[in-house]
Amino acid sequence: MADQKYLPIVHRKVGALTIGSVAFGALAVGAIAIGALAIGRLAVNRAVIKNLNIDELKVHRLIVEEQSAPNP
Repeated sequence: MADQKYLPIVHRKVGALTIGSVAFGALAVGAIAIGALAIGRLAVNRAVIKNLNIDELKVHRLIVEEQSAPNP
């Protein structure tokens, strides 16, 4: 009968561990999701910057070509 007396305490500790591990798992999943979003956003930003740089180079070349072309 002595074991019966301690069962609620054991259940409380197991329940607390379960809740703690679920909460920790949720935090880990959230951190992974935030990290993935940040990495994706960096990749998009880099792609946009690369596209802008290419466009700026094209515009610069066009301006130089127009300026160096002889006037009729």
